[in-house]
Amino acid sequence: MKTAVATMVALTFSASLALAQTSGGNAGAGGSAGGASSTTGTTSKDQETPPLKGANSFTEGEAKSRAEARGFSDIKDLKKDSEGIWRGSAMQGGKQVQIAVDYKGNVVTASQ
Repeated sequence: MKTAVATMVALTFSASLALAQTSGGNAGAGGSAGGASSTTGTTSKDQETPPLKGANSFTEGEAKSRAEARGFSDIKDLKKDSEGIWRGSAMQGGKQVQIAVDYKGNVVTASQ
């Protein structure tokens, strides 16, 4: 009986340690693309509007593909700025617009 209780206490303690190690928020700038995020509150970063500053791992071709997938065409002059945002021009609805693609893959028209 004492052995069974001791085993249950040890297992419960081990499970608590494992849970504590895996329930933290995302580490690093921006976390991983498509990864889970903490739902225990909001931060100012959660409330920012795109384009978001951050380490952007998209290549120029990937940024262009993201924009095309969102209905932009004739994408030109994409350049990554010092904030990690790809910026360039594109056509949308017959009009030329400035676009921005951030590190999360958000594609937005940018006013300049």
